[in-house]
Amino acid sequence: MSLDAPPSTPISRYPVPELKDLPEDLRTRILAVQDKAGFVPNVFLALAHRPAEWRAFMAYHDALLLKETGSLTKGEREMIIVATSAANQCLYCVVAHGAILRIHEKKPLLADQVAVNHRKADITPRQRAMLDFALKVCTESQRIDEADFDALRAHGFSDEDAWDIGAITAFFGLSNRMANLTGMRPNDEFYLMGRVAKTKA
Repeated sequence: MSLDAPPSTPISRYPVPELKDLPEDLRTRILAVQDKAGFVPNVFLALAHRPAEWRAFMAYHDALLLKETGSLTKGEREMIIVATSAANQCLYCVVAHGAILRIHEKKPLLADQVAVNHRKADITPRQRAMLDFALKVCTESQRIDEADFDALRAHGFSDEDAWDIGAITAFFGLSNRMANLTGMRPNDEFYLMGRVAKTKA
């Protein structure tokens, strides 16, 4: 059910394939996400317009966000996505990953704070340094120098962690631009996720 937009509002300005018409590997992954989340995030369908690129996109997404090495928590990875997506003015990624951030951190206010101004957000000095670095990669990567790595090291981040922060930022720079290019619409479900307590049946 839509909160404001009419039911006919498209999720992308490009043709969106029917689930039944997708290659088997895409359909299997999308149905697994639907089973877990209860709905299909629009990004999966919008990018399925080009299956080969969808596969490449999801492979890099999984390599960055599902890896179990490094010191970044799942919540911290989502903080990076929300802060840098906001800098890139990507509605889809701020809304969708803001929901995921709220869920991982169990803090209903945090995603809005990080999206608007992470320096005022209720986060640790370590996380603030992480987002300072991410936003510099996002907006001024040509100015990254050793001092930026030193600032991370002072908070216990390794150079491999710096790579992770930068890679997540860079990957979602791609995602942000594709979402803006396609006019990708966030699912209505994302807006309330992690904000209100679930009612017991």
